[in-house]
Amino acid sequence: MITVHHLETSRSQRVLWLLEELGVPYEIRRYKRHPVTRLAPPELRAIHPLGKSPVITDGDLTIAESGAILEYLVERYGDQGQGDVANLQPAAGTPEYRQCRFWMHYAEGSLMNWLVMKLVFVSIPRQPMPFFVRPIARKLCAQVLAKLVDPNVSTAMTFMEDHLATHPWFTGEQLTVADFQMSFAVEAALSRAGNGRFPNLQAYKARMDAKPAYQRAIAKGGPVVMAA
Repeated sequence: MITVHHLETSRSQRVLWLLEELGVPYEIRRYKRHPVTRLAPPELRAIHPLGKSPVITDGDLTIAESGAILEYLVERYGDQGQGDVANLQPAAGTPEYRQCRFWMHYAEGSLMNWLVMKLVFVSIPRQPMPFFVRPIARKLCAQVLAKLVDPNVSTAMTFMEDHLATHPWFTGEQLTVADFQMSFAVEAALSRAGNGRFPNLQAYKARMDAKPAYQRAIAKGGPVVMAA
């Protein structure tokens, strides 16, 4: 039996969605974030030395990192997929395969770095600090956001928006493992920088939201992202 060590509002939502789509039995072990720091609890270190989520255990295996987990699940259980999840890994050498590989790496290699930075610099001025420091912190964070973070987030959002203008899913016509990897990133991007824009990204999210397996994953795992 697979156990998903699920931290609230975290990337492990990707794993729940994939397992629901494949119909693979699993159980959830839930973890709460620290109410002030929002960090993962120390109990996760007993599962994996990094103390992060997602982590799964499957028999004697312990696997961390959402991309590695998704790839493992597709390799091990992907043949159980039916309908629009029957071919989650495109054939090697095809254009779809190259697209799939790109988006699998892009989600964490490029996009999430800027989204995490945005969350951090938006949050810093709200943290407890001496009253005379707060205006300085607010000004510095605003400058970093305006000059560095927001331009890169905007570039990323436009890049995805343009791609999805001609692709219903990130790899093309078919849902693939890349969509599960990108799902959290899309949710985070729209939450932190959507501002009612990017209709193609909004339509992509609507396609995810409409899937029964995605709805089951949300019902079991809770909200996907924490508010900025």
